[in-house]
Amino acid sequence: MTVLAAYNIKGGVGKTAVAVNLAYLAAQSGAATLLCDLDPQGAATYCFRIKPKVRGGAKKLLRGRRSLSRHIRATDYDGLDVLPADFSYRHLDLVIDDSRSSKRLAQRLSPLIEQYEYVFLDCAPSISRVSEAVFAAADALVVPTIPTTLSVRTLEQLTRHLRKQEFSVSVLPFFSMVDRRKGLHRRLCAADGWPVPMLETAIPYSSAVEQMSVRREPLPAYAPGQAATRAYERLWEEVARGRHVAGASS
Repeated sequence: MTVLAAYNIKGGVGKTAVAVNLAYLAAQSGAATLLCDLDPQGAATYCFRIKPKVRGGAKKLLRGRRSLSRHIRATDYDGLDVLPADFSYRHLDLVIDDSRSSKRLAQRLSPLIEQYEYVFLDCAPSISRVSEAVFAAADALVVPTIPTTLSVRTLEQLTRHLRKQEFSVSVLPFFSMVDRRKGLHRRLCAADGWPVPMLETAIPYSSAVEQMSVRREPLPAYAPGQAATRAYERLWEEVARGRHVAGASS
């Protein structure tokens, strides 16, 4: 089972879009896939037309004795399930502190190894105890990065923090919401010297992606011919080729 987290310290960079679309594409490839929505806003859950509710909330998610399987819901797509968000996840930091272990999320996901080939985590923007639980649970962080100065700065902050805390998780950053009409976007996409190598695929800015929350579907399900859809397909191929990420197993 390979755990991939759509993560960035910064908000508004396309984390939910990448989590939803890559999870859909993984399932379409024939892999049993789970999307775990850790964001109390529940955008990924909403996109799959699932009620954002987990009985017992954040405490049951991390401290429950029974398997997470009882909270998992099927989607309309073969091979793709969702562990929904819950508004109580805004207190996940406190629950992790009470459990005295940043590895609790990894421990809760571990029994699912027989059920799923891929688990995707859609993460709220932060750098927190929840983030560190994600770093401990994930094999790789898939990091959407808008080609702007502040977004690039957060990537540098993330990589410094991971090195300092000695997390072994791989970092797979890529440019998202790219508008090549903008000179800054073009310059940063062409630049070298990033803290970690950027993936080759860049996701273009597209109104079709914004329609995901309106249609409540993954982009490839309703816009298979769009340039953004083809970009997500290439991104998934690139991420899937990197299954040698630290700690990955199947």
